[in-house]
Amino acid sequence: MKFVCQTAFLSDAGQNVQRAVSTKTSIPAVEGILVKALGSEIILTGYDLELGITTSIQGNIEESGSIIINAKVLCDILRRLPDESVSFESDERYVAVITSGDARYEIMGMSAEEYPELPSVTGGFPVILQQSLLREMVRQTIFAVAVNDSKIVHTGIRFEISENKLRLVAVDGFRLAIRNEDLDYIGEEMTFVVPSKTLSEVIKLLVDDDETISLGVGKRHIVFEVGSYSIISRLLDGDFLNYKTAIPVTNTTKVKINAREFIESIERTSLIITDKIKSPVKCEIDNNTIKISSITSLGSAKDRVNCTVEGNPVIIGFNNKFLTDALRACDTDEIHMKLNGSVSPILILPPEGEKFLYLVLPVRLKNEN
Repeated sequence: MKFVCQTAFLSDAGQNVQRAVSTKTSIPAVEGILVKALGSEIILTGYDLELGITTSIQGNIEESGSIIINAKVLCDILRRLPDESVSFESDERYVAVITSGDARYEIMGMSAEEYPELPSVTGGFPVILQQSLLREMVRQTIFAVAVNDSKIVHTGIRFEISENKLRLVAVDGFRLAIRNEDLDYIGEEMTFVVPSKTLSEVIKLLVDDDETISLGVGKRHIVFEVGSYSIISRLLDGDFLNYKTAIPVTNTTKVKINAREFIESIERTSLIITDKIKSPVKCEIDNNTIKISSITSLGSAKDRVNCTVEGNPVIIGFNNKFLTDALRACDTDEIHMKLNGSVSPILILPPEGEKFLYLVLPVRLKNEN
């Protein structure tokens, strides 16, 4: 194999593909990047047996071929090459020679035949989304994905696709995030769960808000096509929480409040709460005011924010991070909150419509029975 290409293009492709490379494995091949030269394209692949990223760049191919090179070594070299172009060649002994300017490296590689085959995704209707929309919807739900959960399925985001509708759902046992959007899609209804790691990597590759991304969904895997990149991932199996039954259908208190003012007030009151010194923030809702306070071994803090309250007064406690995560995900200046006493979850909603819904479980206050 022998080719010449732009150093920056090859380096950028390598850095992006490297994110799918396994760093903890007993299979040496998947610690590497598969480099293929075919036709006029140089194709790079990283795959950790769960997530795979493939991309291609243009180059001058003098001899077709393929080889596996350790990902960290290859990317470190490409990032530091001195010249605008790089020459890459390998022989039958799987020695790769990388040359740029006066810099020259000889790196031991492996046979491409040792690289695991990426799964193929066939069937179904492709789902086409604006890159900006997918980025926004993932950002507004991924914070509620479970990090450590006995049910692996909760470590991903659930996609529900029906005619002209897309819903993303995340849950971690303490909070629930739902994001809805209209979708120009006509096809069979689909429900699947994508690992949060996969979506985090996909989002990093979304660089043009005006362009689209295509989702191809199979029985066990999903493939995202964005620009010159193809990201393939396994889907998560298991029984996802029946989240609809967790959403309260009645409420005794309704609140209208400015989201930014509420966040800033909670943050001021949370300055005495640390990872080691945990304590809930206490919210006293009454008379068109929310009084916010916290007490820890460091001291106490109090603040207040104006709002509009309808219904019964309520005193309720929350994990400050869980509450502010949900508030930050809202993309409206004003938000509506619905409560049903001090031990039921709080619902956070937009002023109009059903674009998002966030549910946060309360924390029992020490002075509460």
